[in-house]
Amino acid sequence: MIRQKQKTKCLVIDLTGPRGNAFALMNQAKTLARSCLGTDGQDIINEMMKGDYEHLVNTFDKHFGDFVILER
Repeated sequence: MIRQKQKTKCLVIDLTGPRGNAFALMNQAKTLARSCLGTDGQDIINEMMKGDYEHLVNTFDKHFGDFVILER
């Protein structure tokens, strides 16, 4: 069977594992901001830190949801 190319997410992060803690997500956000968005990502990090963990995750998803799948 032949199918059309599909846009796939490039990274999966398990939020229940060590890569899902707040510091790891902020570090990943910096890396993705540089490589995918062409910015240092400090404004995103500042926005992530304005609330609780759920706010941090939702902010991460808002900015990087096209590149990353978050799993619970």
